[in-house]
Amino acid sequence: MSATTQRTALVTGASTGIGQATAKLLTARGYRVLGTSRKPEHIPAERRLPGVEYLELDLGDPLSIVRCAEQAGPVDVLVNNAGESQIGALEDLPVASIERILRVNTVAPVQLTQELLPGMRARGYGRVVMVGSMLASFPLPFRSTYVASKLALRGFATAARGELGPYGVWFTTVEPGNFATGFGERRTRVVPEGSPYTRSLRTLEANARDKENSGLPPERMARTILAAVEADRPRPLYAAGSNAPLVFTLKRLLPRAVMERLVLGSYGIRD
Repeated sequence: MSATTQRTALVTGASTGIGQATAKLLTARGYRVLGTSRKPEHIPAERRLPGVEYLELDLGDPLSIVRCAEQAGPVDVLVNNAGESQIGALEDLPVASIERILRVNTVAPVQLTQELLPGMRARGYGRVVMVGSMLASFPLPFRSTYVASKLALRGFATAARGELGPYGVWFTTVEPGNFATGFGERRTRVVPEGSPYTRSLRTLEANARDKENSGLPPERMARTILAAVEADRPRPLYAAGSNAPLVFTLKRLLPRAVMERLVLGSYGIRD
């Protein structure tokens, strides 16, 4: 990419994991990269990427989103990667916990996108990548809030393609499977004392931890995001990790009930 055609990319959650790997790859490809963090000043020196400009962004604060968009200025590529994870039985989840994850994982990325869309549309070019999760395609018990937040995010992106595509602005969703990023270690647990679901939840959690720890490096997902960004017309959905090509093929071929049992069984849950 030449200096005269350099595009600006904004990557949320760029201090760790998939966001960090994506920011690094986009920088190497010649993009001007803005990376966000809730507290940029607290990012350790060894995690700061050369060439990346860091902005403050708290997805739980709508005003922070407005300020971030203003500080970013014109943005050509938006990678909505930042988010939170949560585990808990539906019966046990406080409404405040549900509202929190839907705010952070769905409403906030959509708001940030809205802030940047007018400029993309006016310039006739834009790429918006929603980083979802393969759990949106293969839901698991005890992950209902996270699944719902990522399903909703994909819904916004898919529907918006028909609205913004004619202006050269393309939305896509990328669904990571299991990646070794440490994201699961930061997951909020909602497990009240005496919950009847504790045993099953712990079984799923232990299996999920093993899968995450043995997952692919985040650089693999970054390459998928780059492919979506640089496609002339990005596909509605990309997925990587967790044998994505195989499991999506099985999903198309197998009855839903059979696929559900296979997914649950792979996490040690038997119906």
